Amino acid sequence: MTSKGLAAMTAAASTPARPLACIILAAGKGTRMKSDMPKVLHQVAGRPMIGHVLAAVSTLDPDQLVVVVGPGMEDVALAVAPYPTAVQERQRGTADAVRAAFGLLEGFKGDVLVLYGDTPLVGVETLRAMIQARRQASDPAVVVLGMRPDDPGAYGRLILNARGGLEKIVEYLDASEQERAVGLCNGGLMAFDGARMFDLINRIGDDNAKKEFYLTDVVQLARAAGMNCAVVEAAPAEVMGVNSRAELAECEKIVQRRLRRAAMDDGATLIDPDTVTFSFDTKLGRDVVVEPYVVFGPGVRVGDRVNIKAFSHLEQATVSDGVQLGPYARLRPGADVGTDAHIGNFVEIKNARVEPGAKVNHLSYIGDARVGARANIGAGTITCNYDGFFKHRTDIGAGAFIGSNSALVAPVRIGDGAIVAAGSVVTKDVDPNALAVARGQQKAVDGFAEKFRKQKAAEKAKKTNG
Repeated sequence: MTSKGLAAMTAAASTPARPLACIILAAGKGTRMKSDMPKVLHQVAGRPMIGHVLAAVSTLDPDQLVVVVGPGMEDVALAVAPYPTAVQERQRGTADAVRAAFGLLEGFKGDVLVLYGDTPLVGVETLRAMIQARRQASDPAVVVLGMRPDDPGAYGRLILNARGGLEKIVEYLDASEQERAVGLCNGGLMAFDGARMFDLINRIGDDNAKKEFYLTDVVQLARAAGMNCAVVEAAPAEVMGVNSRAELAECEKIVQRRLRRAAMDDGATLIDPDTVTFSFDTKLGRDVVVEPYVVFGPGVRVGDRVNIKAFSHLEQATVSDGVQLGPYARLRPGADVGTDAHIGNFVEIKNARVEPGAKVNHLSYIGDARVGARANIGAGTITCNYDGFFKHRTDIGAGAFIGSNSALVAPVRIGDGAIVAAGSVVTKDVDPNALAVARGQQKAVDGFAEKFRKQKAAEKAKKTNG
């Protein structure tokens, strides 16, 4: 074992077990988003931004978790349930937002993480590193998450002392030229010793141009009281805050790159990775091949050896091993495709089970239905599942053959091995191994076509010359 690994194990072993609380600040209105929806509910990879933050902190198994919202943000409270919310009645700065959570954390003496609901990319390992740094021997009252962006720009700077501890946070406008040259910037997230946090934050004042209470002032107060403060560094992408639609799009790009890489690392082949869109919970098996311009909505599970052809769209669907899907296939919520089934071009499946070996290859809609094993569904087949008021089911038996351009009017059952003739409109059950023909009788009139053409040509000439 390396000395670094041994040191890490020793540090972990010496870190005392302490209660953990998390405060997620989500009261911002997000005016730059120009949206009626609260900023933290805008989605990244199919999940609200605050959902990503909750997923990260829930991995830490905190003893308490409070989400701070603004007045009238019932939709945010609903989105984060069952976690409790505290209301920041007025937008008076980040320290004021943290104070809004104090009533739900009264008497808490463990460690407290403060995060932001619009910072969805922070990783669990980074949060663990902040907690471990808070519990180290130097006993810092505050740990601040730092970053080193390529362009520090107008970020606040983290100024370290000779011992490597955090001495102060300096806002860019207040920084000297020497301080502006520092590349270590404030990432916003903080970890506190709960025994000292309440007093420190309650002492933060609003003596500034905006008359707001800034959480960054806590470092100066802690150092003035002789308390240590520390920094943990993270990649700049992890602390990317989303304040505009453009930043939301950039955040989406970062998440998609991560998801694509993870899928390929787990054994999937993406023919053109940059054209494939994943959701946060997409699961692909081994030896899956995904062609260009495939979109995975939330809730998709794909087995092994599946070939998903170009321009297909899947959402809340299950695809078993060996399936051939697409191109231009659409699996809607409730689609369940069995082993070695074929779902072809311009086929839509909704709330239906396609059993192993069945084929639905062309231009068909299968909704609220079961397609039995090894059944064959001809091109243009529709399960007519909706009568304008209620949905009804269609049941197609194993080995059945449905001819092209057939309409199966639900509720209806097609027995095992039955055949439905092409062009049929089936409104009654079909017995196993029976043939159903439900179409008008064909009639031929000899010589009609020639007479028809002559008549129409004469009419057209008369109209043109007249």
